Formats: sequence, structure tokens, C-alpha cells
Amino acid sequence: MKPIRLLAGFFTVGIWTMLSRVLGLARDLMMAAFLGAGPVAEAFFIAFSLPNLFRRFFAEGAFNMAFVPMFSKKLEGDEDPKRFAQDAFAGLGFILIVLSLIGLIFMPALVSAMAWGFRGDERFDLAVTYGRIAFPYILFISLGALLSGVLNATGRFAAAAAAPVLLNVIFVSVILVTWALGGLEALDFGLPLAWAVPFAGLAQFALVWLAAKRAGFALFPRIPKMTPELKRLAIIAAPAALASGVVQINLLVGRQVSSQFEGAVAWLSYADRLYQLPLGVVGIAIGVVLLPELSRRLRAGDEAGGRDAYNRALEISLALTIPAAVALVVLAIPLTSVIFERGEFTSDDTASTALAVAVYGLGLPAFVMQKSLQPLYFAREDTKRPFYYAVLAMILNAAIAIGLAPYIGYIAAAVGTTLTGWAMVLQLWIGARGMGDAANTDDRFRARIWRIVAAALAMGVVLIITEIIVGPLYGTPGWRYLALAVSVAIGIVSYFAFAQWFGGLKLSDVKGAMRRG
Repeated sequence: MKPIRLLAGFFTVGIWTMLSRVLGLARDLMMAAFLGAGPVAEAFFIAFSLPNLFRRFFAEGAFNMAFVPMFSKKLEGDEDPKRFAQDAFAGLGFILIVLSLIGLIFMPALVSAMAWGFRGDERFDLAVTYGRIAFPYILFISLGALLSGVLNATGRFAAAAAAPVLLNVIFVSVILVTWALGGLEALDFGLPLAWAVPFAGLAQFALVWLAAKRAGFALFPRIPKMTPELKRLAIIAAPAALASGVVQINLLVGRQVSSQFEGAVAWLSYADRLYQLPLGVVGIAIGVVLLPELSRRLRAGDEAGGRDAYNRALEISLALTIPAAVALVVLAIPLTSVIFERGEFTSDDTASTALAVAVYGLGLPAFVMQKSLQPLYFAREDTKRPFYYAVLAMILNAAIAIGLAPYIGYIAAAVGTTLTGWAMVLQLWIGARGMGDAANTDDRFRARIWRIVAAALAMGVVLIITEIIVGPLYGTPGWRYLALAVSVAIGIVSYFAFAQWFGGLKLSDVKGAMRRG
């Protein structure tokens, strides 16, 4: 895959992810209007986060990071890649079925582990009920993640990237149907949304399964057997699973801290949606495309090609996320107000959510850089060092979030997440120095990164001036949407103008990648 094809794959994944995140934003906009930041919203967010937590642990985090490099090797070797994929599918399916049964039985304990502050009030019982309905989602979405890994390793990115769109389409449809049938109170929407979760997982699984079948990898359930290849996969995946588990502990710490403050779980969840939009479009796309590409190049001994792929991925991701981070900080309040403030979502909720948006925005480049740095390790089947780094990050996160909570309240969880993100990047960056030429930054990246930062800061100044001018319009219901649209448009145009002027981002590179895609 040439660098231009690497960018084309990135844009393919990015466009579908953008659509998914926009629909997710629409979903949360509706949830904010009908559920607000009250008990039903907080209970649902905890219930939905439980299967997602374990999904990242078993599938997207640990399993796939070990599976994709091994599967990529077999694709171009003499061994049978389909048999290996089938064995992995059966093994993962068995683990997930057992986990699903355990989760259904011990749901009260899982909710307590996620949000101890819920105990003793209505949020706890609601979260347990919603959690038992939603938890089987882990089975479908995790097996779907494995199939997505198969598709990505074969260079077929579209179906796997499009699958999350179905989740948000189903959520939005359920909210609209519930409202059309007379749903007005927050409680009316809780159960329908909980039932939408496993059905959405089944729809996503069906989409990627059909795509994998067309690619020649029709995988079916069967009794698992422990083959030598599966043992090796487990050995490689174990440190990655532990590292992923540490990341999930960080999330648990954040949830526990926020659950002590009424409304905070919802505020952080809504803020998470806003910063996840650029993170998903850029970070996930880079990670999905870069891992199989690096695996192929390093296996072929192409250090120069691996270095170019890594540098171009890092360059384009930062060129898009650094300005997004500046915009999230500068526009935190108008973004939150225009998108969420209506119905049950009040101006107080806006202020609290916007503060979290700004804090998460400061960590956005770090979260994206991790997606570019981690493949350097996983492509070499090195899953131990990321685990050690994650443990240190976990200790730092717990110290910050728990230690600062008595002084700064719920926002300590967001501060811990952001500072931990930068600490993780520093460790990954230093650890990659001894990996050979493929892990080094090249002259082009070192020259452009400072120009990208300068262009983003210049855009920030333009945005501040724009907000001073259009600020009064935010107080007028009919004009606030136009005011935000004007600010966003001016920010985009000014950034690309500054980036082109300073030499930080060449529009010809982007156009070339889109044409090839």
C-alpha cells in the first residue's frame, strides 16, 4: 500500500466514521432533549457503557491488536488464513457467551463497580434493569470486531467502518418512534433505548459477516478447540488484554468519581460525544488502516516504507486534530449550548458539560497520537511494553481523579483522562526510539508539525474574534444555529488558509488521497 493509498484508506474509514459520529451526535441531541441529565439518562449511560467496556477489553483492544498482525502474515504466507480466523472466531465466541451469562447474573455488582454513587437511589435499579437488557450487545459487537479485523487486513475498510452507522440509525429511529407513540417523560424512553442496544449489535454483526463472506471468509459458530496458533494468539493477546484492562480501569475510576456528583455521569457522557467526533473520524481511521499496513511492511523488511507510512499517518492525524482541539476549547460553550440545550437539558447542564468539553479538547491530540504510536508495537507483536505503560498511566489517573475530586468536583475525572493521555503518549514515544528506522520521525514531519500548531493557534485567535462579534446572536433562539455555523465555517476556512500559507498542510496531498480513494 503506497502512502497515497494509505491516506485513501484513511479517508474511506474517516468518512464512514464521520457519518456515524454525526448520527451519534443527533442521537445524543435527542437524548439530551428527552432525557436531560437526570436519573434515566445517567442509568442508561452506565448500562450502555458496560458492554462497550468489555468489548474494548476483549475485541477491539486486546484480541484484534494481536489477531490482525498474525492474520495479515497468514494472508501472504503458505498457511490457511481462513482456518485461523475460524478458530479465533469460535474461541472468542465461547468466551463471550460465558461472559454474557456472568454479566446477566451479576449485573448489580457490575453497576456498583461502574457507579457506586448510584447505590441507594433510583438510578441503581434503573441501571441494573437497562444493563441486563443491553449486555448481550457484547456478543454481537465483539464478534463483529473480529470480522472487521479480517476485512481491514484484506484492505476492505468500507463495511467495517459503515457498521457503527447502523447503531445510531436504530437509536435515532427508536427515539422518534417512542416520541411519535406519545413518549414525553424521560422514563418513557429508557426501556426502548435499552432494547435498541442488542438489536443494533445484531444488525452490525450481520453487515460485517456478509461482507466477510463476500471476501471469502464465511465464519460460523462451532465448538472451539485450542490449536497451537490459537495458543500463540492467546499468549500475544494476554498482555494487550491486561493493557486494555488497565485503560478500562481508568474509565471505571472516572465513572466512580463522576457518580458521586448528581448529573455528572450525563455531563461527561455528552462531552465525550463532542470530542469523540474528531477522535473517531481521525484517530480510529488511522489506527484501523495503519496496523495492517505496518505489519505488512515490517514483515517484508521495508523499514523505509514503514517509516513513511507511520509519519504520514501521524502528520495527517495531527493536522486535523490539533485545530479541532483548539476549536473545542474556544467554542466549548456555544457548541454545547446549540447542540444540547433544549427540553430537559438546562443552561446549568450546558455550563457543566462545556467545561468537560474544553478539558477533553486539551487531550484530543494525545488520544489521536496513541492510535498512531500503538501500531508500532502491535505490528511487532510487542504487547508487553504498552501494558507496563498503561499501568503507570492508571496509577497517575487514579491519583489525579480521586485526589482532585474533593477540590474541583466531577471535572477531576476529565482532568485525569486528559493528563493520563499525554503521559501515555510520552511513554509510547520514548519506548519507540529503539525500534529501528520505521519508528523515527522524518524531516517532513518535523518541519510541518510546528507549522500545523502555528496555523491552529492563528485559527484560535480568529475564532475568539468571531465569537466576540457573533456572541450576541446566541441569545436569540432563531439565530444561534447560524452563529455557530458561521463560527465553524470561519474556523475551517481560516485554518486551512493558515496551514497552506505556513506550509503545514498541503491541500494537494488531501485531494490526491481522495481521488485515489
